Amino acid sequence: MENEGSKEGSNYRRFKPHLLMVLSQMGYTFLYFITEASFNHGMNPHVYITYRHVVSGLVIFPFAYFLERKVRPKLTLALFVEIFILSLMGVGLTLNMYFASLSYTSPTFLASMVNTIASLTFVIAVMLRMEVLDLRNPRGVAKVLGTLVSLGGVMTMTLYKGPIMKNLWDPPIHIQRNKTIHENWLKGSTLTVASCVTWSIWYIMQALTLKRYPAQLSLTTWMSFIGAALSAVFTVCVDHTRQAWTIGFNIDLWSTLYGGAVCSGLIIFVQLWCTEEKGPVFVTMFNPLSTILVAVLAYFIVGEKLYMGSIIGAVIVIVGLYLLSWGKEGDREAEIKSEEESNTAHDEGVLAP
Repeated sequence: MENEGSKEGSNYRRFKPHLLMVLSQMGYTFLYFITEASFNHGMNPHVYITYRHVVSGLVIFPFAYFLERKVRPKLTLALFVEIFILSLMGVGLTLNMYFASLSYTSPTFLASMVNTIASLTFVIAVMLRMEVLDLRNPRGVAKVLGTLVSLGGVMTMTLYKGPIMKNLWDPPIHIQRNKTIHENWLKGSTLTVASCVTWSIWYIMQALTLKRYPAQLSLTTWMSFIGAALSAVFTVCVDHTRQAWTIGFNIDLWSTLYGGAVCSGLIIFVQLWCTEEKGPVFVTMFNPLSTILVAVLAYFIVGEKLYMGSIIGAVIVIVGLYLLSWGKEGDREAEIKSEEESNTAHDEGVLAP
C-alpha cells in the first residue's frame, strides 16, 4: 500500500505541470467568450488591458507580500530594469499590439499567427541554448516533429474549412458579434507578427528572470502594476476621451475582474511556476489547446459553425503535443541522471581517504 501511494504521489508530481497548463488553457478559453462579449458591448480593449492588470496586481499583492517575505530577493536597480522590460514585452507591447491588430486583420489570420508562438519560442530557446536538442536522440527528433506537427495542425484548423458540421441543438447562448473590421492588411499583419515575436521573447525572458528573482507571486505583482502603467500611457496616447475609461456594473466589469484575478493573476503565476519547472517551450506548447476548446465550446454553446478542418486540425495538434511532451520527458530523464551522477561523485569524494 505504501508503495502504491508513493507511486501515485510520484506520478502526480510528474504530471502536475501538465495538469496545471491544461487548466490554464481552460481559463483562457472562458476569457475568450467573456472578453468578446465585453468588446461587443463597447469596452475599449486597451482600457480593458489596463484595468485588468490593476486588478491582478491588487489581488496577488497580499499573497506575494506575506508568502514570499523570506524567499524574495532584494530588488536592485538592474533587476527592476529587467522586470520593467519583461512587463513591457508581456503587457505594454504584446497585448496592446494584439488587440489593436484585431481591428485591421481577419480573425483567421490572427488565430493562425498567434498559435505559432510555441514554434517561435522553441526556435529562440534552441538558439539561446535554453532548450536541449539532440537530433541523434529519438526524443530530440520528437521535439522537432512535435513542434512541426502542432504547427501543421494549427494551420489546418485556421486555413482549411471543409464541410460544415450540423448543429445538434439550438445553442443556449447567443452572442451578437460586431462585424465592423477596418481592414488594413499591412498595418494589421505587422502588428500581429510583432506581437507574436514579443510574446515569444516574453516567455524566454521569464525563464531568465526567474533565475535571478525566484519569487513567482512577487514577479506577477510587479509585472501587473508596471504593465498596467505602461498600458495606461499607451491608451492615453491613442484615445483621449474620458468616456473610454468609464465602466458600469455590467459585462465590462465582470470581464475585467475575471481577466485580472484569474488570467493575469492566477494563470500567470501558474505559468511562471511551470516555466521554472519545465522551461518556456513546455508552457507555450499548450497554447493551441485553447483554440481547440474555443472551437468546441463555440459550437455546442454559442452555435458557431464548426468545420471538418477544425476537427482534423485538432487531432493533429494533439498528436504533435504528445510527441513534444514525450521529447521533453527526455530532458527530465537527463536531469535525473545528471543529479544521480553528481551525488555519486560527491559520495565517492566523501568516502575517499
